[in-house]
Amino acid sequence: MDAQEQPEKVIQHLPIDDPAMAQRKRRNKIRSLVAYWILGLCNNYGYVVMLTAADDIIGNTESDSTSKVRENCKYLSTGAILLADILPSLLIKSVAPFIPFIVHLRVALCVLLSASGFIAVALGGSLFISILGVILTSFCSGLGEVTYLQYSSFYKKNVVSAWSSGTGGAGVIGALSYTLLERIGMQTTLLVMLIIPAMTAISFWIILPKPSEEDIAEALEIQTKINEDELKSPKESFIKKIKLLPGLMKYMIPFGLVYLFEYFINQGTFEIIQIPNSLIAESSQYKWLQVTYQVGVFISRSSVSFWHIKQTWIMAVFQAINVIIFTTEAIYYYIPSFYIVVALVLWEGLLGGSSYVNTYYRIAHEVKPEDKQFSMAITGFADSAGIALAGMFAILAHNAICNTPLPS
Repeated sequence: MDAQEQPEKVIQHLPIDDPAMAQRKRRNKIRSLVAYWILGLCNNYGYVVMLTAADDIIGNTESDSTSKVRENCKYLSTGAILLADILPSLLIKSVAPFIPFIVHLRVALCVLLSASGFIAVALGGSLFISILGVILTSFCSGLGEVTYLQYSSFYKKNVVSAWSSGTGGAGVIGALSYTLLERIGMQTTLLVMLIIPAMTAISFWIILPKPSEEDIAEALEIQTKINEDELKSPKESFIKKIKLLPGLMKYMIPFGLVYLFEYFINQGTFEIIQIPNSLIAESSQYKWLQVTYQVGVFISRSSVSFWHIKQTWIMAVFQAINVIIFTTEAIYYYIPSFYIVVALVLWEGLLGGSSYVNTYYRIAHEVKPEDKQFSMAITGFADSAGIALAGMFAILAHNAICNTPLPS
């Protein structure tokens, strides 16, 4: 609901013991949770698919980009696709929290960007057009995350956990669906995936109920004041938001570090780690490691309803240890089995998903109501900044490793 659409009339409540009202509340609660789960799935689906397809996309590069020291080690790493998949998202996440919140326009733009991205990568026919499609998908993901998390302030807090679980589901479903459907060709696979932007529209405009009168009554005064401040006094509103940033660093810094470390692993080492003599062909190991990582993310992002972790910094420490393990493995190949690598990747995904869901859970419960919408939105900048840095570091590390000979 836009700020302009919020009712000005006095809200008249039905009796608390009205059975019809209680049933309607339960039904709307379920619809809200289902809609936010699907929105989380659809919002991150394209982003995940592009990273899973990264090895296929860069396969269009010239053969002289291949390392002469390590066979099948290309100098244009999947880190390049990661940058195209995250920098536009980082840009929109840094800008969107500071502009007026017009939710229906934003969602319509997300649907258009998502569809355009899939079509461009499927039908582009060149690396340039394919990367442009990845960029469009990235804009969709960044704008969608900021918008849906801001809009969650009109609903009960548990929609955040539903959203988080949906984004985790996007990882598993996105990576697995691409890996399984690639047999029919990348072009056909991506065109089939146009169902995703359609699902976004259905979830937001049909499944998601309008905020209840009770929820509006709780959020109306705060939300109206926020929008009035943004429209009437943009300078003062901007300064107020800037002053909130130091207090949000305890959430943003560990969050950003976890994503820096894990995406460095995923896009800097996964395609180099190819272990022979396993049931999974070496050419498919990169995709299955992506699937495994997303399984770990999904499990942990769905866990906050059962337990939560306040010390989110500890995930950054464990993820830094993983960086050491995977980097040395990419250089020395000392892990004897592909399935040990799979177990480590699952652990890496569990850490990443736990960092995400527990960070937003803490904000939902610890930040003042009038600051919550901005805090939710700007914290998304931290993981995008970490991922962007990971893309740059991954390209440098990947190329350096490609110049080292394989161990005997």
